Parts: sequence; C-alpha cells; structure tokens
Amino acid sequence: MSTSRSAAIRTRVATADDAEAIARIYNQGIEERIATFETEPRTPADIARQLGDKGDRFPTVVVERDGEIVAWAGASAYRARPAYAGVAEHSVYVAREARGTGAGHAALDALADAYRARGFWKLCSRIFPENTASLALHERAGFRVVGVYRRHGTLDGLWRDCVIVEKLL
Repeated sequence: MSTSRSAAIRTRVATADDAEAIARIYNQGIEERIATFETEPRTPADIARQLGDKGDRFPTVVVERDGEIVAWAGASAYRARPAYAGVAEHSVYVAREARGTGAGHAALDALADAYRARGFWKLCSRIFPENTASLALHERAGFRVVGVYRRHGTLDGLWRDCVIVEKLL
C-alpha cells in the first residue's frame, strides 16, 4: 500500500498473521459498546477464518506504526444483488492508544484505494450517533452523511440509531 503522514506509519493488506492484533483492536470496540452491535469478543481464529473467507475481493487493511498494528479497516458486500456489486459496507477500528494520531484516516484511505482498485464505486457504513470520533474521522476522510436509521437495532436491550455515511470512489 503506502506510507502515510509519517515514515513510521505504513498501510498494507492484512494476512492471517495479523489476526491476533486485529482481534485485540476489534475487541476493544466491542467492549466499549459505541462502535458495533456485536457483543461477543472475537478470537484470532475467528478473524483468521474471516480473512480467508473474504479473500482478495474483500480485503482488510492494517495500519502499522513502528511495526505494530494500531488500526484496521475491512468491508463486505453491501447486498447480494448484482446492481450493488460495487458497493461495500465497511468498518474501521483504531487501538485505544493510537486514537487521534491519524491511524484511522490512514486505514480509511488505504481501504478506499484497495476497493477502488477492485472496481468498487462506493464505501458505506453505519455509525452510532454517540461515536462522534468516528463521525469526525469519516468526514475528514471524505465521507458524507446520508441520513439516520432510527431504532436500527438493539444493543444491550436498548434501541440504537445509526448515522449512514458514504464515499464515492
């Protein structure tokens, strides 16, 4: 991929060897209850299996700082219909210790580059309104707010809204 913002930051496509670091960062997001509807922690084996299942069509990218993975972004098919073949729904997670350092922006930029190269024309996501850091990150990375899904799902027994964002590639 590329070097971004400083010589110490590097982005690349994830491999199964990255599963432990990706799981660690993802589990922080699950634990905080502000970034995902998921409630069960993921194991490195879960992540390695997911990376293998997605293959080259839906790669995950990681951000390394000084050789340590500090962020990742991945995507999956938006819908199964052929009309949506170029739309991917993404997620981005940044390790607690790396938040606010540009790692999330680097992950989103690398993800956009990887998906553009595979013929995708749009990335989209749903973000909890309370996750102001993610909303700000997406705005800085060129995403626009499309609208809000009200009562989109429940988390810990509470209804949660989701802000819909998109970026044309």
